[in-house]
Amino acid sequence: MKINTRTVDSAVIIEPIGDIDLYSSIEVRKTVLSLVKKQVPFLLIDLGRVEYMDSSGVATLVEGLQATRAYGGQLALVNLGSGVKAVFELSRLDKVFEIYENLEEAISKC
Repeated sequence: MKINTRTVDSAVIIEPIGDIDLYSSIEVRKTVLSLVKKQVPFLLIDLGRVEYMDSSGVATLVEGLQATRAYGGQLALVNLGSGVKAVFELSRLDKVFEIYENLEEAISKC
């Protein structure tokens, strides 16, 4: 797994590349929580290059969402592929997370 991060306007974009499973979710968690520690106001997780995500990946994102909300920040998901989107819909977490179709739409909400 590779994780790219970049800043656009007031948003920090995290782009994991590869599957997010029990082993790789640890790296995603470290990245998210390091940005939460800095109290980044708007955190976007771009999942466009993630084909598979298991429950540990979902738990990592839920933890990040809770931590971000605790200091008044926002965490949103972007570019969910059909497989990843199905995981969020089946768990009804698509009602909990802000989900955007593309980065331009998400950044415009910052």
